[in-house]
Amino acid sequence: MNKLLSAFTALSAFTALFAVGLIAGTASAADLVLYTSQPNEDAQATVDGFKAANPGVDVQWVRDGTPQIMAKLNAEIAAGNPVADVLLIADTVTLERMKEAKQLLAYKSPEAANYDASLYDADGYYYSTKLITTGIMYNTQAAMKPTSWADLAKPEAKGLVTMPSPIASGAALIHAQTLAGVSSLGWDYYKQLKANGAVAAGGNGGVLKAVASGEKAYGVVVDYMPIREKAKGAPVEFVFPKEGVSAVTEPAAILAGTKHADAAKKFIDYVLSTKGQEGFLKLGYIPARNGMPVPAGFPARDTIKVLPLNPAEALKNSEKDVKTFSEIFAVKG
Repeated sequence: MNKLLSAFTALSAFTALFAVGLIAGTASAADLVLYTSQPNEDAQATVDGFKAANPGVDVQWVRDGTPQIMAKLNAEIAAGNPVADVLLIADTVTLERMKEAKQLLAYKSPEAANYDASLYDADGYYYSTKLITTGIMYNTQAAMKPTSWADLAKPEAKGLVTMPSPIASGAALIHAQTLAGVSSLGWDYYKQLKANGAVAAGGNGGVLKAVASGEKAYGVVVDYMPIREKAKGAPVEFVFPKEGVSAVTEPAAILAGTKHADAAKKFIDYVLSTKGQEGFLKLGYIPARNGMPVPAGFPARDTIKVLPLNPAEALKNSEKDVKTFSEIFAVKG
C-alpha cells in the first residue's frame, strides 16, 4: 500500500508540475522554484513579497502538506531530476534528514545574527522563519473550557476530540513526539485519548472544520488557524495548555542541486529579513526573528511555554514514533 501511495503521489507531482510549467527545462534562467507547505494564500503572499524585494527574479511554487511535498521531491531526487530550488516546509526534523543525506546547500545568511542560535542550523543548511505552536481549540458551545492537555482525556470530552494524523501532517508528528517526551504525558496519554474516543485523521484543516462546525467540541491544531477564524467570527477559541505547547518553525532551505543558487540565497535572506518577517506577522504568525511583535489574538511571546524537542533525536525516532501513533489510533498509511 505504501509503495502504491508513493507511486501515486509521484505521478500526481509530475502532473501538477507539468500543469504549471515547472518540469525541468521549461523554466527560464531567472525562475526560482519553491516547494512549500504554507497554505495557498500565504504561499502567494510570501512569493509576492519576495518578488517585490527582488524584481529581477520570477518564482514558481508548488504547495502541499510536508509529507506530500517530500514524497514529490524524493521521487524527483530518485529520478535524478529535482525541480525545486528552495523549500519552505513545516519542520526542522525533515530538513535535518535532508542535511544528513547531503541534499541541502549550506548558506550562511547574514540575517542569522538576528535569530536565536536554536532556530537555525549552525552549518547554514536551514533557518526557522516563524513559530507555529500546536495547542487546543474548542467550540464556544462546548461544556468544558480546557486549560490542560489532560482535559482532553476527561469524561467530559469523551468522543468529542479530533486531531491530525502524523501521516498527513508534519506538525502533527512533531507534536506527538514532543508530548511523548513529557514525563506527565508520554505515549500513555495518547492511549488515554484513544480510550476516550478521540480520533486522528487528515491534517489541521480538517480539525478546524470539525470543531468550527460543531461536529467535534475539541481539537488539537496549529495556533493560527482557529485564531484567524475567531477573528472572522467563527465560534472557536484557542488555548495554550499549561503544560506547554509543541512548535514547528517552518524552516527554509536551499536544495543542493539548485541551478539558481544566487536567487535561492536571496530568498533565504528575504524570509529572514525584517521585511519578510513583517509579511509573516501580517499573515498571523509569530515571527522567529528577535525583537518582532506577535499577531493580534496571541499572548505575549514570553508567556508562551514551548516544549523542547531535539531535531536529531526526533529524526532518529520518527519511523518508530509514527508506527507507535498509528498502532494506538489504528491509522493506516
